[in-house]
Amino acid sequence: MKVSALQDNFAKGLSVVGRAVPARSTLPQASHVKIETDEGRLKLVATDLMIATTCWIGAQVEEDGAVTVPARLLTDFVTSLPARGRQLHIRCARNEATMAGMDAADFPPVPPVADGLSLTLEPKTLRKAISQVQFAAAADDTRPVLTGVHTLAEGRELTLAAADGFRLAVHTLQLKQDVPEKVEVIIPARALREIERLITDESEEVEMAINGARSQVMFKLPNVEVVATLIQGTFPNYGQLIPQSYTTRTTIDMHQFLQETRIAAIFARDGAGIVRVQLDPGEGTNAGKMTVSARAEEIGEHRGDIDVKIEGEASKIAFNSRYLQDVLQALDDVSEVALETTSPSSPGVIRPIGNDRYVHVVMPMFVQW
Repeated sequence: MKVSALQDNFAKGLSVVGRAVPARSTLPQASHVKIETDEGRLKLVATDLMIATTCWIGAQVEEDGAVTVPARLLTDFVTSLPARGRQLHIRCARNEATMAGMDAADFPPVPPVADGLSLTLEPKTLRKAISQVQFAAAADDTRPVLTGVHTLAEGRELTLAAADGFRLAVHTLQLKQDVPEKVEVIIPARALREIERLITDESEEVEMAINGARSQVMFKLPNVEVVATLIQGTFPNYGQLIPQSYTTRTTIDMHQFLQETRIAAIFARDGAGIVRVQLDPGEGTNAGKMTVSARAEEIGEHRGDIDVKIEGEASKIAFNSRYLQDVLQALDDVSEVALETTSPSSPGVIRPIGNDRYVHVVMPMFVQW
């Protein structure tokens, strides 16, 4: 194989696929990046056997071929080369390096994704949906299904849902056309976070394909493909976790709510992460008031008031400060949110005003009032 490529393009391609390289692996080839020629372009592939990322970059191909090279070594070398170098031939300016590779035939194959469901999604809409649910997935693999995002394609809707036992986030996207059959799978949250990162500047539509065996999912961007192994198992029936009624509904300026929560979180760090929310409907012409507070023994306490609109009776509830901040930060393009509560021991529900396609449920924390 004899190929020349622009250093910037090569470095960018390595940064795209490099995130799929595992930090530790019992399979030596998995720590490598596969480099091969592909119809006049250079194809880079990396995988941790659960997620595989493929990226194509422009190159001048003189001789076709393939090889695998240690990903970290190659990336560190390419990114450390002087910026004035115009082309990379494992040689740049006055620098050159020799790296020990392996036979490309031994590189873990990327499974094909065919004979299943294929959807075309608008990138900004998909990115927003992912950003509003992925943070609610579980971080540990005690229950593997909760480390993924439940994905349901039915009719003309695609619903993403994530839960970690303490919170639930559900976002429903409108599709351009009906899907031919109902498809229900669990996509690793880590794979969706990678897609969210990759489509930041994309304007072309993203193709999502799920194979017929319901074992793999592929996201195809103009120059990048990400293939992930789906999580097998039964996701909780989250529809039963969303309260269908409330005794108090509070309409709140989202940015004020987030600001007061961040301030309270400073004190909550030394108080088990507890943020208390008290809701007072007011009387007569007096506006409703929401008080966000936190306190920690030997440290101090904070109270912040916000004018709000309240339907129903006075209420109080306590939340984990991080969970509250996570959902409010995910709604940064929303001006107002509704907080629906029933009792201090019942879940709180947060919905963006004017958008019925997203709902977030947060379990309360039990405190002494």
